[in-house]
Amino acid sequence: MSISPSLLSIDPATRHVSLDGRDPAFYSDPNRVYAALHAQCPTFYWQQQRKWFFTGYDHVNALLRDRSFGRQILHIATREDLGMPAPLPHTRHFDAAEAYSLLELEPPDHTRLRTLVNRAFVSRHVERMKPEIAALSHTLIDRFEKDGEVELLSAFADVIPVTMIARMIGIPEEMGPQLLKWSHAYVRMYMFGRTEADEYAADQAAKEFADYVRSMIAKRRADPQDDLLSHMIHTEHKGQYLTDDELISTTIVLLNAGHEATVHQIGNSVKVILDSDYDPAKLFADEQSTERTVEESLRICAPVHIFQRYALEDVELDGISFKRGDTASLILAAANLDPQKFSDPLTFKPDRKEAPNLSFGAGIHFCIGAPLARLELNIALPILFERLPGLKLAGTPTVKDVYHFHGLDRLDLRW
Repeated sequence: MSISPSLLSIDPATRHVSLDGRDPAFYSDPNRVYAALHAQCPTFYWQQQRKWFFTGYDHVNALLRDRSFGRQILHIATREDLGMPAPLPHTRHFDAAEAYSLLELEPPDHTRLRTLVNRAFVSRHVERMKPEIAALSHTLIDRFEKDGEVELLSAFADVIPVTMIARMIGIPEEMGPQLLKWSHAYVRMYMFGRTEADEYAADQAAKEFADYVRSMIAKRRADPQDDLLSHMIHTEHKGQYLTDDELISTTIVLLNAGHEATVHQIGNSVKVILDSDYDPAKLFADEQSTERTVEESLRICAPVHIFQRYALEDVELDGISFKRGDTASLILAAANLDPQKFSDPLTFKPDRKEAPNLSFGAGIHFCIGAPLARLELNIALPILFERLPGLKLAGTPTVKDVYHFHGLDRLDLRW
């Protein structure tokens, strides 16, 4: 399928690319554009974003691990040094909630926070949640199985990740719908083309979210439970405890990251499986087949597409000179489609034995929730297809206008 020049224009000589990230022709099917970029210009300057982007697997993989680049820059330079604008006054609550985010920090602060949280997310601890994820999946399907149709995101995909991460942290499950509302408003700050209205809504969500978490911290201080929030409050690392501000940032990022991307991935995976010619019964025939199917769906329809890095020093990469404070953007989802690493990369092939996908990142910022997300996918998807044989798409799924996340607005199914 050809790509309209009005959507994508590539000048291989200068490596300059014109691409409208808000065009539905792009965000509804970004893989076609990524394939064109791989063919002509894997490293490119995106004119509308005014930044350099990398799509090649080896470059993205290396940049995720390269300590010459970091997730933050203001720990070694001032805004004045870098010519950065002042923070927006109407996003002060959002900025405060992000101030100690695991996604944004660099060592030594990142190391201290991650060490305190990491124990809860290692595979052996997460594996204990298998029965709960399975039970919840069956309970949700019980509610709509007799109907013969369902909108899967609201009835299934939204519920599983937010319920499990809330249980793990120690947030009451009945807060699930409110957590989703806060999270959806909050993450609009990361999207291309966000509006001032988005910024005000995100700031209000951040304030309410932080106030709620602060109240939960007070409860767990007074009455510790067997949950991650109590663990973070009462555990020291090298003689230091987390401050309330650190606890709030960490809890918010875990709640957001612990469900937002997984909701998208459940929907994306179901769609790509139903669009394929594969028999779901064979895709999920055993644990090994299930794992391969999940990893291939993560490769071909990743939920998070872009992460940014700051150059922490002057450095050259792929012929591009970066000054300290310049940004390099890594398109993880495009790296997963690099034809140098994956044969027939736009095709769903769960029997692949090629490079691992980069959907969870790499290096010190590798997604801390990857074991939980993978477990949820490896349990919920087989149960869904086993319980609902004959599952079909009921109409064309609609894609959310949330680039650089990639997920569906709704996914109507019938059986």
